Amino acid sequence: MKKGLSILLAGVMATSLFGCSSNEPKEEKKEEVKLTIAAAASLENAFEEELIPMFEKEYPNVTIEGVYDSSGKLQLQIEKGLDADVFFSAATTQMNALKDEDLVDADSISNVLENKLVLIKGKDSNTSVTGFDNISDASIIAIGDPEVVPAGSYAKEALTNLGVWDSIQDRLSLAGNVTEVLSQVETQNAQIGLVYATDAASSDKVEVVAECDNSLLATPVLYPVGRVSSTKHKEEADSLIQFLKSDKALKVFKKYGFKKGE
Repeated sequence: MKKGLSILLAGVMATSLFGCSSNEPKEEKKEEVKLTIAAAASLENAFEEELIPMFEKEYPNVTIEGVYDSSGKLQLQIEKGLDADVFFSAATTQMNALKDEDLVDADSISNVLENKLVLIKGKDSNTSVTGFDNISDASIIAIGDPEVVPAGSYAKEALTNLGVWDSIQDRLSLAGNVTEVLSQVETQNAQIGLVYATDAASSDKVEVVAECDNSLLATPVLYPVGRVSSTKHKEEADSLIQFLKSDKALKVFKKYGFKKGE
């Protein structure tokens, strides 16, 4: 009798528990989404070390893959169909070109960051170059290729306005992105180089000789971000852009030497 009662009670409890659980609303699992951000090489450290992990923690259903190179090369890749969702450029020129081609949505573009162009040398270098005024004293000057690297384009503009561009052509070493310029100076394959302040800050093998005055440039070094028009994940891409514009993201960017954009 006691055994039968125990079985009956167990059955009632199980039915009761099953009934309660069936009435509880089930949390809908969000779709797993992979976003690709095409970003300037100078942004790689900030993204890979801090920003991507921060975003993925806040949005656990979203995985971010970063593709890093010069903004000019990334522009060409997007024009050829790179499967990217967000573009973060190191200059407005490339972003504007993609906007005009309807490859980046105009209403999504914001100038998030500002950087500075600086002249650097190796820590152990014995170069006599002390600034932009005597840059012609260098035997090898590394810059990004002005055709595809925004930092190289800015370097050409500054050196042209200084009146030395034509006279140093035989001493220029053109690189595919600013990371390569940094590497040439670190290894002393180039006496000096022109990179962004953030790149110089990322290396303990170089030191800044001088900062380029904004009067030598038509516009400041601005970094715009925008949504690639062909994205299949507009909502998530917008969330990533808003995150990159947030105060918490800006705090991280500042650690890497960036300033807030206009």
